[in-house]
Parts: sequence; C-alpha cells; structure tokens
Amino acid sequence: MKTADLHLHTVFSDGTYTPEELVKKSSSAGLGAIAVTDHDTVEGVEPALEAGKSVSLEILPGIELSTEYCGREVHILGYLIDYRSKKLNLKLQELKKNRVDRIYQIIAKLKKETGLELSAQAVFDIAGDGVAGRMHIARAMVKEGLAVNTAEAFQKYIGDQCPAFVLGLKLTPAQAIALIKNAGGIPVLAHPYIINDDNMLREIVKEGIMGLEAYYPEHAQGMVNFYLDFCEKNGLLVTGGSDCHGKAKPTVRIGSVKVPYELVEKLKEAKGRL
Repeated sequence: MKTADLHLHTVFSDGTYTPEELVKKSSSAGLGAIAVTDHDTVEGVEPALEAGKSVSLEILPGIELSTEYCGREVHILGYLIDYRSKKLNLKLQELKKNRVDRIYQIIAKLKKETGLELSAQAVFDIAGDGVAGRMHIARAMVKEGLAVNTAEAFQKYIGDQCPAFVLGLKLTPAQAIALIKNAGGIPVLAHPYIINDDNMLREIVKEGIMGLEAYYPEHAQGMVNFYLDFCEKNGLLVTGGSDCHGKAKPTVRIGSVKVPYELVEKLKEAKGRL
C-alpha cells in the first residue's frame, strides 16, 4: 500500500537534512509521497521537487506557519500551496524578520529569568540560511553546554509556559489560514494535542481550518480516535506525519508515522473544490 509522511522539515527551517537528503531518506523508507513543511518558508520545496523526480517520489509543496492565539503558539500546516505565490513570499519575508527579533527576545529573557547566557550569533551560526527558530536555540544551548539535549532545553527553558518562552509571532490562525487559501492550499491544524483544550480547538476550526493532523508521534491511540471522530463530525480532512527534523530530533525518523495515500488524494480533491 502506498503511504505518505506529510510533516517533514529541512535545513531551510529547523531540520538538519537538505531537501535532497530528505527525499533520498524518504524514498529509502519506502514512502510514496511526502510533504515538505518547513516553518515559515518554502525555500526547500523546489529543490525537493527536483530531487523527487529521480526517485519517483511525489512531493507535496507545503509549509508550517507559526501563529499565536489567546497567548498560545498554534501551528498551521498548508498543503498543495502555490509556493511561488508573490503574496505568500512577501509575507514570509516579513515573518523571517520577526523570527530574528524573537531570537533576541528569547535570549534576553533566558538570561533575565534563568541566568543562562547564550549569544545570538551561536544560534544564527546553527540556523545558517534557514529560518531561525526555537529549535536552533535549543541546539545552540546543547552545543554550549547549557542543556543536556534539545528536549531538556524545551522542557526547562524555552518551551511553552517555560521561563524564557516568548510568543512574538505576529500572525493569527485566521491570517495564516487566509494566506494558505489565497495560495491555493489546504490549511490543517498541526499536532492538535499541544492545544489540549477542546473549546480552543473548536474556535480555531471556526477560523476556517480544513483538516487536523490526527496521526502524530505524540498522539496516543485514544487521541487519534478522538481526532478522527472530531474530523468526521465536523467534515474535516485528516492528515498525519512524523514531524521529522533529522538529527535535531534523533528519535523521530522519517516515516515513523505513515498515512495511507488515500489521505493525499482527499487533499487533492479538496483543493480541486477551492
């Protein structure tokens, strides 16, 4: 049966694989299709599309937009987008600048609240040409001996509701959903378990979400069943993926979450109705 992993990151955001490496490893994992869903950037899509031709791997152009809602960070996946959309790319340039500002804010708060000192340059050195984010801060903290691993960095210092957490994303779910739809894409709520609030979930769905990422590494079977039932009752699409970041999250491998290709076909059908 043909399967897909619809949540993958490259070096253009906070993953460690180049698009070419991602495609090669996805093909080796036996996948028939993948979605490149970097944070707030589409720069990895075209090289992945090109690399996919040589291994007969279908590449879905995608993105993962970071938004804030009621003081919480909410991620919105966009599938089958026109990654060349001028309006989309202009907004992404703005978001990239916001992310740089956020790095400085988190580092300042890290020092103020915990006494730990980390240079912004150490973070940007790891990010390279990619869109800088919290994962790069976590990796820099590990490299500088401020955390044992990236999981500890998030759990103790920079994760949601931790001492050095800063939102500053300047994009709402409604704006992200509109941006994705204007680029011809399908907006899907990423890893809904993080919200952990059924009322907030319903409110975000009202903003125009077309699907939920029901299959995810952190979703126990009970959660999966809940989200599948929620999707059926609310007429929503279902997706899933590993959220692989390469060596940045070594325990999460490409294809560790596989979904049937039927779900990709349903995404395409929904796009055709837009």
